[in-house]
Amino acid sequence: MMKAFLHSLTVFATFVTLCNTQCYLMPNTNFPNDVSNECNDANGVTHPLNSRWRTENCEVCFCSQEGIDCCNMAATPVNYDTVKCEKILNKETCTYTVVEREDPEKTCDVSGWMM
Repeated sequence: MMKAFLHSLTVFATFVTLCNTQCYLMPNTNFPNDVSNECNDANGVTHPLNSRWRTENCEVCFCSQEGIDCCNMAATPVNYDTVKCEKILNKETCTYTVVEREDPEKTCDVSGWMM
């Protein structure tokens, strides 16, 4: 019984995390009745319809008829001392570290992360 409860709790926590993902849509700028087989991103790069890619800023994007949907892959630190500390994104691993501004060798406490 306890295993089932813990499993359900894990699934629920995962679902809540996924629902908090930071996403946005860049609508296609096609003319009415113009069916395009590609999307142009903010950098002017063309992507085929129904393709998926990762940006240098750790976003996963998807090209559809409606436009480009992008969602952040990196959990963003929240609830830390923003005066004393700063967040740094590692673009290769898509992870943040939070370090002291005056001494970047020291990490800071973070009490929450947001997808």
